[in-house]
Amino acid sequence: MNEFTGKTDKGRISAYLHSLEPCGDSFLNELRDRAVRDDVPIIRRETESFLRTMINIIRPESILEIGTAVGFSAIVMAKASEAKITTLESFDRRIKMAKENFDSSGLGERMELIEGDAKDSLKALKKEGRKFDLIFLDAAKAQYPVWLEDISCLMEKGSVLIADNVLQDETVTESRFSVPRRERTTHERMREFLYMIKHDERLGSCVLPVGDGVSVSVML
Repeated sequence: MNEFTGKTDKGRISAYLHSLEPCGDSFLNELRDRAVRDDVPIIRRETESFLRTMINIIRPESILEIGTAVGFSAIVMAKASEAKITTLESFDRRIKMAKENFDSSGLGERMELIEGDAKDSLKALKKEGRKFDLIFLDAAKAQYPVWLEDISCLMEKGSVLIADNVLQDETVTESRFSVPRRERTTHERMREFLYMIKHDERLGSCVLPVGDGVSVSVML
């Protein structure tokens, strides 16, 4: 507790929660270290733990991930379930790295990596009539509200959508004029996304201060 503000230090809480985590999977630990070294954005440790727990609760048979990066979170989800993972990525260099990591993890047979712009891939999946038990959204933040309707079409009753980084290092609570001009579009779009999921009568949604913020929406 900070003696001046009366607030608990968030960094200290995070450090304490990290200390509770078991040593974990050596492959994932090494992959996380490489991603951090190469400055590749991956899910935070708190989010990893949350995602694994949610998978244990939901027990999905089919998972869609939007934003593969180097494949870290897809491997986390595959290790926590028996599900088939479909994951979308547009960045060529990361696609190559993700495929290599999938093969090295021994889980490549359960991975379907769809290359190309997520907007096109989502529409193709919708056209095919695909449905997913769990959708994990962790890609271009400004596109979250743009993709939401197509994502909703890939869900059925009981399907769950988890979106990462929705608090944007807490700047989402700030006025648009208090964030750098180059970040204002993302700021506005994320606030729009959060409003949309909370006011969509098809969804039951909550927003949690886990990691950089996650939203959880279930199709009613």
